[in-house]
Amino acid sequence: MSALLWLGAAVLLATAELMIGDLVLLMLAGGALATAGVDAVFDTPIWVDGVVFAVVSLLLLLVVRPVAKRHLLSRPRYLSNTEALEGRSAVVTEAVDEQDGRVKLSGEIWSARALEPGARIQPGEQVTVVRIDGATAIVWKG
Repeated sequence: MSALLWLGAAVLLATAELMIGDLVLLMLAGGALATAGVDAVFDTPIWVDGVVFAVVSLLLLLVVRPVAKRHLLSRPRYLSNTEALEGRSAVVTEAVDEQDGRVKLSGEIWSARALEPGARIQPGEQVTVVRIDGATAIVWKG
């Protein structure tokens, strides 16, 4: 009978994890699920259930959770959107200075600014995109 209680606790903890998203309750749900399995197979006393729950939950929190968080927080292996444009070369179509200008970047015309103060880059010259600031390419002649 207590296996059903542990199973219910695992479901409740996993459901609560959906609202919090910190992976702590999910690890506790794993401990409750393991305890439900042990209790269903061996029909153990309540103190053994408590020990199994504590040990499995602690192991999950200390071993599995850091790895899972690292995978959840890692950036994708490919660059997308404006990140993919940084480091690419572009051709100046209208003179670029520290205030304004235009470059052709990946087949599109972008507004651009020079990275260095006082720099003026003439049309036809190659530049490198250092970063994207909003809809403006910050470029460097180099």
